[in-house]
Amino acid sequence: MDDNKLYNALLKSQEEQKRKDGDLERLTDQRRDPGPDQKSRSDRYRTSWRNFTTHDDDRIPTVYDASVSLGLIANPRPWSREQLRKRKIIYPGMSDKAVMDAYREIRILLRNRARTPGFTVMVSSLGLERNSLLTSFNLAVAFAMDSHTSALLVDCDPYNRELQDLVSSDLDAGVTDFVADPSLSVKKILYPSGVDRLTVIPAGYQVSSAVELFASVRMRELMTELRERYPDRCIVVNAPPFRASTEARILERFCDQVVFSVPFGEVSGDDVAEAVEALGSDKFTGLVFQE
Repeated sequence: MDDNKLYNALLKSQEEQKRKDGDLERLTDQRRDPGPDQKSRSDRYRTSWRNFTTHDDDRIPTVYDASVSLGLIANPRPWSREQLRKRKIIYPGMSDKAVMDAYREIRILLRNRARTPGFTVMVSSLGLERNSLLTSFNLAVAFAMDSHTSALLVDCDPYNRELQDLVSSDLDAGVTDFVADPSLSVKKILYPSGVDRLTVIPAGYQVSSAVELFASVRMRELMTELRERYPDRCIVVNAPPFRASTEARILERFCDQVVFSVPFGEVSGDDVAEAVEALGSDKFTGLVFQE
């Protein structure tokens, strides 16, 4: 049996079960007893779906569609549209279409500039007190809306704890904890976000030594591993305010592109020009204005 026939047979079996219990997500092929060749192909399917998982989950999707399977595995507690709206998180079909379209346009521009399926972009506020977390989160959501890819938000601003308000899972150890503790695995700092195909890593609790931790070899190793684990995944790094911290200038070295968020009415044109000059890199991509 070739791959197409196997795929069609699986779908047919699922449809038969769907007519019996009306639940597509619990379909199984337990009634079938595949031969050796079929078992071999089935094993290859299982291996490929394990490669799609964000949290190294052992569950095998029953629907052979990337957008459905990634959502089921990586988002056990999805936000409702009302919950997304209250948190000012973008979502398809939201009433403010202009905002949605703006983030889509940013996504297109960043991808065109990257010219690779997966890349890392840093977002940092040019305000002295305003952070860029919501902008970073929504940018990561925009990438995650593409059903054939996934996104990862790495919060590297240990001076605020607002990420907990944006995600549906309880957050604990994060980036700075991982870098400070060699016994901590990457898996321990990955959390579902409440949005399909979007995983988050919080900043962690090691605030006072953040500069040294971000400049360490283990931080470089973490970013390298995150990039290589899923080559087609877009990584958004949320950095502390660029003009008010040293951390953002250290984090820039791990990223392919840099976007500055500009609090409306709080930053002058001269401030923007000085920040771009201080960045001293061709990684600068553009500005996102915050309300």
